[in-house]
Amino acid sequence: MFDELSQRFEDAVKSLRGQDKITESNVEGALKQVRRALLEADVSLEVIKVFIEDVRQRAVGAEVVRGVSPDQQFIQLVHQALVEVMGGANAPLAKAEAAPTVILMAGLQGAGKTTATAKLGLHLKEQGRRALMVAADVYRPAAIDQLRTLGEQIDVEVFSLGTAAKPEEIAAAGVAKGRAEGFDVVLVDTAGRLQIDTGMMEEMVRIRAAAQPDEVLLVVDSMIGQEAAELTRAFHDQVGLTGAVLTKLDGDSRGGAALSIRQVSGAPIKFIGTGEKVEALQPFHPERMASRILGMGDVLTLVEKASKEVELADMETMQQKLQEATFDFSDFVQQMRMIKRMGSLGGLMKLIPGMNKIDDGMLKQGESQLKRIEAMIGSMTEAERKQPQLLAAQPSRRRRIAAGSGHTPADVDKVLADFQKMRGMMQQMTQGGLPGMGGMPGMGGGFPGLPGQQGMPGAGPGRGGSSRKPHRPAKPAKKRKGFGSL
Repeated sequence: MFDELSQRFEDAVKSLRGQDKITESNVEGALKQVRRALLEADVSLEVIKVFIEDVRQRAVGAEVVRGVSPDQQFIQLVHQALVEVMGGANAPLAKAEAAPTVILMAGLQGAGKTTATAKLGLHLKEQGRRALMVAADVYRPAAIDQLRTLGEQIDVEVFSLGTAAKPEEIAAAGVAKGRAEGFDVVLVDTAGRLQIDTGMMEEMVRIRAAAQPDEVLLVVDSMIGQEAAELTRAFHDQVGLTGAVLTKLDGDSRGGAALSIRQVSGAPIKFIGTGEKVEALQPFHPERMASRILGMGDVLTLVEKASKEVELADMETMQQKLQEATFDFSDFVQQMRMIKRMGSLGGLMKLIPGMNKIDDGMLKQGESQLKRIEAMIGSMTEAERKQPQLLAAQPSRRRRIAAGSGHTPADVDKVLADFQKMRGMMQQMTQGGLPGMGGMPGMGGGFPGLPGQQGMPGAGPGRGGSSRKPHRPAKPAKKRKGFGSL
């Protein structure tokens, strides 16, 4: 997401490195690079013009902060301008004084409205609000069935009158049902339409009049670039928008839509879709998105993702296991599965400051390595997972695990040796020590799934690994080759 845009912004900053201060002359070169970055990101031309002028005025008139280099100061100024052009702050959903709050979903064909409706329904459910989804798309084959299937998946009720009724009648009946049965929110899924299709746009106006929504959210495919500006303007002029939902931000999004919508319509982006799964919906925070675009990561979103998956009691239990060096293979699998629920490894890594430049191929290789490790652990007995020392003591167990998982005994040996070093490292870290960077299975430099670094099963020191040998514990008596005491 936004990889090319991030790289271009970095190129713009390079022209200011080594300068004493920001001046009209040296900032012009940086602004040319920023303009090129925005053009390549397919941002609306009118938005680019306003944005560049805003950054120029901020930069030329900026006071020199002692101890801050011009390039760092320029990054901060661009960050501020990006935040403002995307809306300034998170815009929460409106809440009607008298329930239900009615939300009308609009957008182009293929933008992902039905899936976005279900994602929003799940999001509201997780907030403790009772939602009703109304299937008012009577044109697309199986649209009603798709919404029903998604509703069953997330346990959110779906209302429909079939394909014979008019969309505005379905919307009105759905809102009436929501009011009569005490629903907190009614989500009306409508058919996709084109801004040039006058008949369909007029129908959308009728649906709005029938439903009397508190929110009209435009669902926009983030990959359409500056076309998002014209799309937003067309819908806003005829229907009246209160916000937008950006979908497919996990794909090859160049960022144009995110930077254009607010500036053109004045309606804020309220949510972003970051994957195909129904859980992959996040509230939109302009300051966090600006940080991602500039390669600063997004730690707050990472923490929010983790907090949804990790219970406090589980954290305390895990901390105790790490302190006592009783962390076992079952715990490791539990942690890997928790990471999977949070999203792809690549997506999570790019939320960490400084990790946005990790090669996608390396990340995919890391995910593949984690799958191999999970397969080996899956071939272990419950006793072997809980007591790894059984494997160290009996080579026959390691051979059985290798055969059962489709790997070699050497692969199993490597995973077990790395697991031992990782457990010792974790114990020292929780006790306030600074251990050598031994490797966790599937870990390099402390992050899961990075291949080519020391401690990775099947990989020696690579570009990111240390060339020094890791600290090894003293060998006990009758130590088997390749293993320390567990």
